[in-house]
Amino acid sequence: MIREIKSFSIEELQTQFKEWEQPAYRLTQLLDWVYKRRVTSWDAMTNLPKALRDLLKEKFSLVALELVRKQGSRDTTQKFLWKLSDGAFIESVLIPATAALYGEASDRHTLCVSTQVGCAYGCKFCASGLEGWKRNLRPEEIVEQVLATERWNETEAKSPNPNAKADSDTRLVNNLVIMGMGEPLANYDNLMKALKTLNAPWGGGIGARKITISTSGLAPQIKKLAEEPLQFRLAISLHGATDDTRNKIMPVNKKFPLRELTAACEYYQEKKGRMITLEYILIAGVNDRLDQITPLAQLARRLHAKVNLIPYNKVEDLPWARPTEEVQEKFLAALEREKVTATLRREKGHDIDAACGQLRLKTERALTKAAK
Repeated sequence: MIREIKSFSIEELQTQFKEWEQPAYRLTQLLDWVYKRRVTSWDAMTNLPKALRDLLKEKFSLVALELVRKQGSRDTTQKFLWKLSDGAFIESVLIPATAALYGEASDRHTLCVSTQVGCAYGCKFCASGLEGWKRNLRPEEIVEQVLATERWNETEAKSPNPNAKADSDTRLVNNLVIMGMGEPLANYDNLMKALKTLNAPWGGGIGARKITISTSGLAPQIKKLAEEPLQFRLAISLHGATDDTRNKIMPVNKKFPLRELTAACEYYQEKKGRMITLEYILIAGVNDRLDQITPLAQLARRLHAKVNLIPYNKVEDLPWARPTEEVQEKFLAALEREKVTATLRREKGHDIDAACGQLRLKTERALTKAAK
């Protein structure tokens, strides 16, 4: 099987170009076409000799994600449903300029990226795992979500929309959150290879500190991430401050309870010296009671972590609901009284079913129904 060009590291490509006796600048030109100009055909690489393009066609494939559906929110959040080469669907969400979600300064455009088709971890409130886990995404399928989103933006800029902007010399996406469909750390090796490409100057050029990896609590992989040389940020999908609460909604907690998760996070901080974010989706009647405040505050202080409160996005076929705004504000105020750094994110994209997996689930069910 011919492998996709974006699945190769620069070292692997350098070896190949040396075997072909091609000068180093030809590889620089190739990488510019793939990652900066984001072309989708070999013939578009007009400054490469035809003989080299023919070699590239024989050795590599060049695959672009197919945009199946897009939903745009009133707050300009954009949700993309992509079709992979095997017919599977994944989602990405583009979050517009906003106060910093995870970075140190205000974010310009943040892309939420998927790492798996479906999810095996079965969080009770999440749409991603409702149809089970299908497979891991390959490195190029992770990278391509960024490139495909930027291609869409360039197409929009050529439309009559006066607010659309694109520049091939700048990146639309300059912040990544790896918390779309799937459990990122369950696809560790492919994710790391993709992120190194997206971070590299010859690739995506996105700073490591502008890339946040989220996990539901895979303690061994958190320790492994701590050993990585790049300074990626870490977010924990906590959603419960006690084992009792997490056990009810997050099966992963039975394998890696809070004691083990906390120890892994402390190891990460010891190695990285970076602040961790505790993601906490507020679900009415589940984890929004004030009795969660004390253990949550204690954990946040122990880890020197900030808490990101996110009102729940309703998922069709699931019974959960978001708390009232009054409950949300009281929860935030109680945390702040405990001297915890906390934010309440008025969830962008609530009107476009922006929670992970919803658009994919609806599309797959509609296609299944139409086929009957």
